[in-house]
Order: sequence, then C-alpha cells, then structure tokens
Amino acid sequence: MSSDPQANPAAGKTVIRNIGLMLSGDIARPILDADTIVVVDGRIAAVGKQGGVETSGTAKVIDAQGCVVAPGLIDNHVHPAAGDWTPRQNQLGWIDSTLHGGVTTIVSAGEAHYPGRPRDIVGVKALGIAAQRSFSNFRPGGMKILAGAPVLEPGMTENDFRELAEAGVTLIGEVGLGGVKDGPTGRQMIAWARKYGMTSMTHTGGPSIPGSGRIGAEVVLEVDADVVAHINGGPTALPDDEIRRICEEGTRALEIVHNGNLRTGLFVLGIAKERNELDRVILGTDGPAGSGVQPLGILRTICHLASLGGVPTEVVFCFATGNTARVRKLADRGIIEAGRAADLVFMDQAAGGLGKDFLESLALGNLPGIGMIMIDGEVRTARSRNTPPAIRVPEVVAA
Repeated sequence: MSSDPQANPAAGKTVIRNIGLMLSGDIARPILDADTIVVVDGRIAAVGKQGGVETSGTAKVIDAQGCVVAPGLIDNHVHPAAGDWTPRQNQLGWIDSTLHGGVTTIVSAGEAHYPGRPRDIVGVKALGIAAQRSFSNFRPGGMKILAGAPVLEPGMTENDFRELAEAGVTLIGEVGLGGVKDGPTGRQMIAWARKYGMTSMTHTGGPSIPGSGRIGAEVVLEVDADVVAHINGGPTALPDDEIRRICEEGTRALEIVHNGNLRTGLFVLGIAKERNELDRVILGTDGPAGSGVQPLGILRTICHLASLGGVPTEVVFCFATGNTARVRKLADRGIIEAGRAADLVFMDQAAGGLGKDFLESLALGNLPGIGMIMIDGEVRTARSRNTPPAIRVPEVVAA
C-alpha cells in the first residue's frame, strides 16, 4: 500500500470556463449565476461570468463543456482503521474508491474497527493521536482525511481532552460505541471536548459493533454532541416518536446515513423541512461497516433524498457540502466562493437515463456521472471509474 505524499496545493493559475450549472454548497443560495471559476495556488480566487473575472496570466484552462460543478462532497461518517484498508470487510482501496464517488473529504466517527482497539485511557489517547497523525500524512488520491476520533471510555478527565487537543486531535468519536453510554457522563465529557475545540457525535439507535449499546432520545439530548450520528439508524433506527423528539427538542446537526434505515431518513428530512431547519441536515455513509464499503454512498443518499424527500436536488447537495463544513468548522471547504479550497467535482446527467437535465435526473433517482475531480486545484481523477458515464465531460484544453 503506497502513500500519496502530495499535500501541497497546485501552484499557478487555472481557469475553469463554460460551466453549465454551478452548485454553491451554500443552502442560503444553492445555485450560483456563474459559469467561470478562477483558481490560484489551489484556492478559489474568483467566481463569476466569463468576461467578468480576471483570467490573464493563466497557466491552465479547463473547459467544463457545459457540465455541472459542485464543491467536493464531504462524508461526515466513516470508520477508518489503518491506511487504505478496512478490517470490517478486509478490503483494500476503499478510500481511493470513495474519491471516485465525488467525495474529497472524509471525517472519522471513531476508529472503532481498529483490530484490538484499546479501551484503557492511555490506549484510547494513543490511538486517537496516531490516527490523526497517520491520516494527515496518508492521502490516497489526494483525499482529505480527518481522523483521530477517540471513542470515550469511563474515567477520562478534562486533562485527557486537553492533552488530546494539544496533540492535534479535533474529533470525538460516537458516544456510545465505548464504555460511556449514560447521559450525565457523556454530557460532561462532550463539554470538555467542546471547551478544547473538538467536534463530537452521539451514536443514535440500536447497538451495532460489540461493546456498543442502544442510545435513545433521552441520552442523545442530554449528551448534546455536535452531531446526532446516523439519526436514521446505524443501522437500527429508533422509534419515530424518539426520532421526532430529538429533532424537535434538540438543536444539533441531524446526520442521515447511507447505511441506515431508508424510511427513517425520509422521516427525518420531512421533520427538518416542516420546521424550516434543513441547515441542520448533514450526510454520511457510516462505512466501512457490516453493510460493506460504499464508494457512491454519498451520491446515492443525495439521490434518495432528492427523489423521495420533496427537497430540490441543489439543496440536498448542500447537506453534503456547506452544511457539513459549517458543523465541522471546516471554513476552508464545502462552498464555492473566493478564498476556499478548490475542491471541486465535475458532473453531468448520466447518459441514457430519465430527466431533461442534471437536476431532474437526480430528482428522478438516477446517479450522475462524474467527469473530473479536483482537490486543492489539482486534477486528481478524470472520468470516475465508479459512476455511470456522463453526457458531458470536462477537458483540459491548455496547460
């Protein structure tokens, strides 16, 4: 298993022109009236209409050929272990394959599948720090991997969270996967984590891996983590009355996952829509898991919600981009605007399917085709090896 050593953004200036539809990732304005993006040294320098943005001194030109450009997708819920291997399915290459599903950032919900995962406090901290360090240096295909999410165990003190934060750990794994399963203990530990700048999540639903337990509405609300992880089940969903209580009494992010209960996911989306709280909805795969590895899991969840949830496709894309970036404090990605990283996915309607255009095709349940993926201004893939062929595909016309 080789490591991709590249961590630096592409140098120079790139102009992306002839964009047919630009999805912003910002739920307040999901579609931009623009057809051109200027990238300088890996960051978006300008967004606008051709002729209205400065393009002189360009080193590279990408003709989008009328296809759709969106922010790189963010998978808010993965369970990495070591490198690009998962012991859950004994599979190699799952991270690189996920990149081909349009995902440019993955966020660990806990290294819970690590063989022999330590349960003592020293071991919990050591694994969290080691995962944070290793995945900062290991980027298959250029994927941005936020890992090192310790699973809480009894006896942890405020000093443990301070030490983790000082070591660079920014995440806390799902409360309930380890020995901490009660509301008061979880709430105190999450408060310490928040004090030191970490974001957190609470397991929601029935037990999953050995050692986990049922976490119901009472505990979820009392713990008050930043993310209600897999509110539609991971994989077993809570009863509807508990789901509704979490949505209506809580204020935290509501994470709908691919590997959860499909009906409950739509139920959660409906409540968020009724309450005008779609800005709380974020997406994850919750994989690798017993359900397998899902390279297209985020795209499939977008199609599921857009086709059956009564929410416009362009808004659903915001769940997996700008909404997640805001919740996870990733101010450098998730939205197409000047100053953010040029993490972009180029897509179009899949050839031979339903719908008059990209948005309608997804609203009718079809996956899109991916023609190119860019991370920090660097083209990392051409046509995706996992999606169906797109009608239109971008082309590098000058370099």
